[in-house]
Parts: sequence; structure tokens; C-alpha cells
Amino acid sequence: MKNEDLFWLAFNHVRGIGAVRFRKLLNYFGELSRAWQADRAELITAGLTEKAADQVIQTRQSLDMQGIANELQRKGISYLTWNSENYPTYLKEIAQPPPVLYYIGTVLPEDELAIAIVGTRNVTKYGRQITHDTAAFLAGSGITVVSGLARGVDGIAHHAAIEAGGRTFAVLGSGVDVIYPSEHRKLAKDIIQNGALLSDYPPGTKPDGINFPPRNRIISGLSRGTVVIEAGERSGALITAKFALDQGRDIYAVPGSVLSPMSKGTNKLLAEGAIPMTNPVIITDTLNLASTGFESKKQKVEITAVEGNILSVLGNDCLHVDEICALTSMGIEKLTAELTMMELKGLVERVKGMEYQRVRHWDIG
Repeated sequence: MKNEDLFWLAFNHVRGIGAVRFRKLLNYFGELSRAWQADRAELITAGLTEKAADQVIQTRQSLDMQGIANELQRKGISYLTWNSENYPTYLKEIAQPPPVLYYIGTVLPEDELAIAIVGTRNVTKYGRQITHDTAAFLAGSGITVVSGLARGVDGIAHHAAIEAGGRTFAVLGSGVDVIYPSEHRKLAKDIIQNGALLSDYPPGTKPDGINFPPRNRIISGLSRGTVVIEAGERSGALITAKFALDQGRDIYAVPGSVLSPMSKGTNKLLAEGAIPMTNPVIITDTLNLASTGFESKKQKVEITAVEGNILSVLGNDCLHVDEICALTSMGIEKLTAELTMMELKGLVERVKGMEYQRVRHWDIG
């Protein structure tokens, strides 16, 4: 550990010293080691409020910097600062990137190609399947899936990414050594083996409601785009989408029933201009990944007997829903529901009006 890094970690432990004040201290003192030794008047001259300056002085009187370093080593926690060569490029581009980013696991160059998947904790069966299939497709395509380790959509996205043999990041609203919710401890261990747990909160920080909205800016900041699967009118996922919009990143939303409370947020995003996510291939297409050397790996999808029957009927043709209905002997309501789900899974696509054809993006197994 570089000696100067100790002072970055020290200031990260001072309550009220965030990205803006980090920048003020660096601009004035040049190095944080000088800022740490400064008296109250100098800190105020550098741009800190009287309260913040007092907080720095109070903290440095009790903080054991070497003890912090030893604790990180003992717990296997790594960190990145603005000065680190491998600090995530896209995260560094946002308005106020975290000065210190702690992580357990690995942060690799290929993780620059990342997509966030967020949504409600009270996920429906519909949302569960879309989350799984979208995360599996992205991870299987070499894209790192970013989410927040929460119940519902987040947990499903992490699981699916790992099952697909891909990488995933979980950004926490606590220290990286404090797993919340507790039932995701096993998942957290799996994520460490296939990506990383990340947080800008110092190790030991307990989860708190006020921590989660700010951490959402990191979820969107790490990502080229954010996919909102399901979200109620006041869902935290909408906060992540707002951060993504402010950061100039793409927002994708999965359309849902106007009768479902869990789709009110996503349908609102669509009305405001979000990209409709009816097929995960839309994500790779809109990001022009093919032009940057991206090659999508074929992803196997488990299909139901009903879906297999519909695919068999379609063959290589483009058929109207009425024709499919007659050939499968299915009721129109059940058929349209199945076709909607298959479209979201990337198995079929609507060509024009109510005509459908098979999609060749996936290996069916």
C-alpha cells in the first residue's frame, strides 16, 4: 500500500467528506497527506465548512490509519482511488465518482463492458423470468451484469449471470464486509468468485436506508446502460434510472401490464422515452457492440413444451397470430401471452402487425 493511499482511506472515514470536498482538498493542498496535517484555518481556506473542518480534526485524533490498512488486508478487501490505473473508466466519468471504491473479488479490464439490471424486490413470475433470461444472455455474451444484491430482481440477475458463466458486480449500501440481506451471504461468496462486491462506504458500515439511493449512482455509473425490469411507482430502481439519465447512459425498460403495480414504473419510463426492452439483443444492438469487436456467445435457453410447439409450427415462416392459433389449437388469450413471453426471452419476434417469426440469436436446448 502506498503511503499516500493511507490518507485517501483516512479521509474516506471522515463523516461529511465526499467527492466534492475531496476535490477541494486536492486542488488546494495537492496531496491528501498535506491536507491531513493542516490546521483548522487551512482546511477552511481550502473550502471546507467549519463543521467539516472540525470533523477532520476530530477524526484524525482517534483514527488509526495503519490499523485501517491492516484490517483491509485481514479481510481481503482491496480498494481503488481516483489515482488507480484500473479505476473503472465509465464510473470515473460521472459528476461525482467515489474517491475510494472498496471491493472484494476482482475488477478486470473486461468489466468496462457492463450493463446494470435493477428492479423491484417484489418481483412477479413474469419479471423473474425476464430478469433471468436477460442477465443470462448478457453474461453469456461477455457483458458484466451490475446490480445491488437486493432481494427480487437484483438477486435473480446475479444468480443468472453466474449460472451463465459470466461476471457480475454487486454494489452495496453497506461496507463490502457487511452483507445485506443476510440470506444473500452464499450469493455474495459466489459473486466474489465471479466478479466483485463493491462499495464506497468504509468496511464495517452497516446498511441504512439513506445509503441505498447514493449507491445507485455507482450501479448506473459502472454501466453502459441500465435495464429496469419491474418497478413500482416509488421503486428505488427508478432512482437508478434517474442517475443513468443524468450520466448520459441508456435506459431500457421492460413493458408490462397496465394492471400490474410492478409495471407502473417501467411503463412510465417508456412513456418518458426509455428504450423498450422486448429482447436482450436490443441492448447489444443499441450500444453498437458489434462495431467495437463484440461477439455475442450463443446462449442456450430452456424452453417449455408449449413454446417448443409454437416454434415447431413457425418453422422458417412468418405467420399471423390467427394462423398460429389454428395450427396449435390454443386459445387466443393463452397464445398471445405465450408469444409475449417468448418475445421477451428472445425466441420469437413480431415482424409486422400480429405476425411472428423465430429468432436465430439463441441456440435452443
